[in-house]
Amino acid sequence: MNENQQSLETLRDIKRMMERSSRFISLSGLSGISAGICALVGAWFAAPYVVGKKDYIINFKAAVNLASDQDYSIILNNWLFWIAAGTFLAALLSAFFFTWIKSKREGIPIWGITAKRLLINVIVPLLAGGIFLFKLLQYETFGLVAPGCLLFYGLALINASKYTLNEIRYLGYLQILLGIINLWFVGYGLYFWAAGFGVLHIAYGTYMWNKYEKNS
Repeated sequence: MNENQQSLETLRDIKRMMERSSRFISLSGLSGISAGICALVGAWFAAPYVVGKKDYIINFKAAVNLASDQDYSIILNNWLFWIAAGTFLAALLSAFFFTWIKSKREGIPIWGITAKRLLINVIVPLLAGGIFLFKLLQYETFGLVAPGCLLFYGLALINASKYTLNEIRYLGYLQILLGIINLWFVGYGLYFWAAGFGVLHIAYGTYMWNKYEKNS
């Protein structure tokens, strides 16, 4: 190895060290794939309730009483709420597991200043979106829930992309695009939701795994 090659390799090492210190690069492509699969399974479970084949109210008598009292806990009496909660929890745990595996393999701590910044930048748009969507449910504007989920999730990804891999920004753009299109097809929210959180995550995860993890 000549002097020029040594200098180039040194610069590459410095670049890698800077990226590790400023960006959370332990996100695994398998995390995206697993989250996408969880979303598709959740959409499959939710489909009969959405199309009306099954009643999404768990206890009708209790729902009537809660509605008359304008009790916010009425949302807990909804099968769709529990399916969504279960899907989110399964996707979160599976994504964390594969990211932890990758972080351990590469010898990079999974929790640090960069991870905290990433988490904050994800949570702020998601929290604002969650409050907004809760009010939509309160006023029974159910058709806007799915596009709202896609829009705020896309904003969260774009907001957090400066602290992780750049590719996640384009996933955010696609989520926002799907959410905007869904605004004109509100009756097909479950399909757009499955496409955004399911298909796009699987495609993104597969691309990231092939690009960053396959050879390693």
